Amino acid sequence: MLTGILGGSFNPAHGGHRRITCFTIDALGLEEAWWLVSPGNPLKPRAGMAPLSARLKSAQVQARRARIVPTAIEQHLGTRYTLDTLRKLVRRYPKRDFVWLMGSDNLAQFHRWKDWREIARTMPIAVIARPGYNKAAMSSPAMAWLRRYRMSAADIGKRGKRSAPALVLLSFDPDPRSATAIRRGDADWAARYDGAPARDRLTFRLILEPVRA
Repeated sequence: MLTGILGGSFNPAHGGHRRITCFTIDALGLEEAWWLVSPGNPLKPRAGMAPLSARLKSAQVQARRARIVPTAIEQHLGTRYTLDTLRKLVRRYPKRDFVWLMGSDNLAQFHRWKDWREIARTMPIAVIARPGYNKAAMSSPAMAWLRRYRMSAADIGKRGKRSAPALVLLSFDPDPRSATAIRRGDADWAARYDGAPARDRLTFRLILEPVRA
């Protein structure tokens, strides 16, 4: 099963996340896509970051009736860095072929990620264009290294052509929605998801917030 992985805080998840993911599923011929809802670092709380359960619930609402599986599996895996997460997912799900999905804003600073070349060697990468970031992404150090590994969206879905490094560049009609704008207009959005904790569809575990001293 060819599966896309899109990481983020999803604070909150919104229709823009859904729309661009559905486009990517169709463009790459994915069976489904997983949204990795980041647990964040419990030792370094960030202002404005909603509880993980609320963020996962918002993702579950947006993913309804789509081939999208929101998950907080990173909390279960106990990983901190993207490379560690991806390596554990590859070992945990050996019958799946994964593609890492990210926006061009992330490609622009991908070279600052820990062991970014090893991430690229772990699975193919599909980069989704985002207005305002494409120029920086195309001139970034990571793109200078990845450019030699470009392939088409059609090729990435063919068995036998999924070796990494591999890079696919995707471009869709821009979506103006953003989590930042949603939080500005509705600072208490997470309160709508109070109540029983979310249950993760991959791990089947309830998502509980870490206890802080």
